[in-house]
Amino acid sequence: MRVARMLAVVSALAVMTGCSSGPSLEDAAAELQKDTQRLETDDVFKNPLSKLNILERPDKDIPCGNGKFRRILRATADYERKAPDVDGHLDLAQTLMENTLAQLFGYKLEYDFSQTDKEDGRLIRGEKKDLGITVTVDVLPDSPTWRLRSETPCLSRG
Repeated sequence: MRVARMLAVVSALAVMTGCSSGPSLEDAAAELQKDTQRLETDDVFKNPLSKLNILERPDKDIPCGNGKFRRILRATADYERKAPDVDGHLDLAQTLMENTLAQLFGYKLEYDFSQTDKEDGRLIRGEKKDLGITVTVDVLPDSPTWRLRSETPCLSRG
């Protein structure tokens, strides 16, 4: 009987601390809204040549099931071709986006060196671990150069 009570207390404590220690939907959504503003005001993307197009703003809750929701930001943009070859163009576009995501947005990026010199495209992945927000960017040789998707994890409201 003591073991059962002890397990019940430990389980209750785990649930209570688990709920309070994770990010809230409001905090993660606010950060994704800031990312949208950063994107729209960054020198690279506010240039009309970049043709920034916000396809989905993170302003509505998307149900995930079990009373949880997420927010999503989707955007595309072009990078003016500055290198004559495809590999050089992708290298420049990838590096610029990686620097922007890491330095301006605060994402911790995963580096996949197997993509080096791939001419059909590159994939950038990153995360804001404290909020669980993930980002993926397809870097392509054709227009639009960048296809960005950033999203919160499935979180409870409030």
